[in-house]
Parts: sequence; structure tokens; C-alpha cells
Amino acid sequence: MRRDDRDDPFDDLFREIERMMNEMMGEDFDMRVERGTGGGSTGFGTETHVDVHETDDEVRVVADLPGVVKEDIDLKCDGEVLTISAASDHREYDERVRLPAQVDEHSATATYNNGVLEVTFEQSDESADIDVQ
Repeated sequence: MRRDDRDDPFDDLFREIERMMNEMMGEDFDMRVERGTGGGSTGFGTETHVDVHETDDEVRVVADLPGVVKEDIDLKCDGEVLTISAASDHREYDERVRLPAQVDEHSATATYNNGVLEVTFEQSDESADIDVQ
């Protein structure tokens, strides 16, 4: 097949990267790359940006979720990792964000405005002091 006849000039490159990953990991690594505006879920990383900001008192996570309705956002936190799940008509988002510090997940406040999600946590002590008797 001549190069001009190919739909995607990067197919060979992605196949080679996938082959090298399989060789390194010893597994069946599947590198799925979706381009264009076709349907399907692309998840975070392609058009979504997630920022994490830390101060002495709080941790704030800001994520772009374009096209998502507020009621379709699901947030979970275990004190160390924030899981953001959301869906729109055209894609699904599922992101696990490792927080830079231990937080009190019960202190969380979240706002969603114009496609931007902001979640704020109070920092908690990383571990409690234990008195030896």
C-alpha cells in the first residue's frame, strides 16, 4: 500500500509503540487512540485538564468537564485519592486523582459552573500521635 493511500499516517508509529510496550511489559498492551469527533468515550487526558492546588490548610482540585450536566457527576474520596466519574452524551470521564496530602474527605465542598468542577478539602493530620504507656 502506498503511503498516500493510508487513512492515518501515524498507524505505523502507534503499532510500533504498542509492540515495544508488549515486549517490555510481557503482556498484551492495547494502545487505543481515538481521534476525531466520532462517538465513543475518550475519558480524561484528551480534552480535559485537571489541576491540583495545595496550601497549608487545604487541597483544591479543578477539572474541566465540558458538556457534562451537574447531576451526572459522581465524586468519591478515601482521604488520599479523589475519583471523578461523569458522563455526557458524547463521552464518559473516569479519573482517579492522587491528592498531594491526606485530606478530611468529610470536609469536601464541590462546585460545578460552566464545565469546570472545583472540589476543596481540608487537610488532615497524616497520622495521629500515639502515646506509649
